[in-house]
Amino acid sequence: MRLTTEELGVALGERATVVQFSSTFCAPCRATRHVVERAVATADGVAHVDLDVAEHTALGERLGVDVTPTVLVLDATGEVVRRASGAPTLAQVRSALDAAASAVSSPV
Repeated sequence: MRLTTEELGVALGERATVVQFSSTFCAPCRATRHVVERAVATADGVAHVDLDVAEHTALGERLGVDVTPTVLVLDATGEVVRRASGAPTLAQVRSALDAAASAVSSPV
């Protein structure tokens, strides 16, 4: 599945984009936001967008988001290359970012 700048409301990262679906009263969402922000801060060409699932219901339904946090990692073209439900670790986010970067640079 591919997501666009218009759907996300932010430009896609040159290397990857991390999309986090959160909800207002979700404590794990806050922890996930910190982990993702830390990973993004140490990676070049990576964008991050945190979407409130209540404000983006159509996109959340299309993507099958049924729990928060849900984190999607997109490659540079917007293709979803990794998906996690629940709070990921910093190592998991970094690994997903590496996978996203290699997804575009590797021929299919």
